[in-house]
Amino acid sequence: MYGLTEADLDIQARARSFTDELIPFEVTAELADGELPAPVTEKHAARARELGLCATNMPAELGGGGCTALQQVLVQEQVGRVTNALAWAASTPPSWLPSVATPDQIERYVRPAIRGEREECYAITEEGAGSDVAAIEATARADGDGYLLNGVKWHVTSFNTADFAFFQAKLDGGPHHGEHAMFLVDLPSPGVSVVRTPAYTHTISHHHPIVAFTDVRVPAASLVGAEGDGMAFAYEWFRFERLMVAARCLGAAERLTAEMTAFAAERRAGGRPISEFGLVGAMLADSLTELYAARALTYETARGIDSGADVKVAHAQCSMAKLYCSEMAGRVADRAVQVFGGRGYMRENVAERFYRELRVERIWEGTSEVQRAIIASQMVKRGPAALA
Repeated sequence: MYGLTEADLDIQARARSFTDELIPFEVTAELADGELPAPVTEKHAARARELGLCATNMPAELGGGGCTALQQVLVQEQVGRVTNALAWAASTPPSWLPSVATPDQIERYVRPAIRGEREECYAITEEGAGSDVAAIEATARADGDGYLLNGVKWHVTSFNTADFAFFQAKLDGGPHHGEHAMFLVDLPSPGVSVVRTPAYTHTISHHHPIVAFTDVRVPAASLVGAEGDGMAFAYEWFRFERLMVAARCLGAAERLTAEMTAFAAERRAGGRPISEFGLVGAMLADSLTELYAARALTYETARGIDSGADVKVAHAQCSMAKLYCSEMAGRVADRAVQVFGGRGYMRENVAERFYRELRVERIWEGTSEVQRAIIASQMVKRGPAALA
């Protein structure tokens, strides 16, 4: 299927098996504010490592999976079939870091993250700077043999489970004044504090608090790359995350399509399965058709990356995949709720959970509107044929 190799099919099957093990825990997590007992979550993380599903995006020479972009998509597609972020156990540490990390950073952050011993979070977004990363106001000022970091960051996903953060700031003073820089900040650290932890639409154990960094001192060794490099790292991270968002949306849409098809074949109204009613059948048909198209787009984008596509073409194509797949999955979830009827409005129902969870896929890692702007810009610069 889709020209997958034996290695591709093998890792896809392992990821599917892992997800099938997680699905029975969804309702328990949903009704417990996303939390499962620590021994259970530890067992899930160990199982993901056992199956080779962690750090698939990291170099093999450092202990990572060394997987192709397509294989990473195949894994994330399968884990996207489970709700409540249970599949975040199949972790993906920052794949952009090894090529720019110092030997010390490799040993202190990269290798432990690959082994599952450390976990990161990103402190980039601010109240006035979301998809427009260039608008951040956080600062980093050279001070003696280190830097002082200041700023308030929003939506710091997984801050409650992370033990280090990537902090992006504008340099205050020096030859690179006003340019972006990225820093590693160990957690906890003096000066790092949670302002508040908002409640979000989804029900998962990973929080997204607002976090203040007040005169946080870090050594010069915490600088990632060089001063002025911060935006380049953010763009590479966005490309990876957007493609993985697309992949997880494929998995969610597959699960929803399967669940609502089975229900529509069984549920009867007027003595007939509701699947025989044209308006219901149309919702099933549209969902599968859109899933098929979205999968082809996402797989092709991954194959392009594996074959060395121009980075700006890949950037636009990752935006295309994220845009189409996130909006497709939202439509499928809406139809699934409708097909399930009253059941689809119950939190114990997969359609209800995905209906809430998938909404953010059109927002984080760049809104749908930002993706359209990126795609249109590259179309004008390169011509439509370069992208499709």
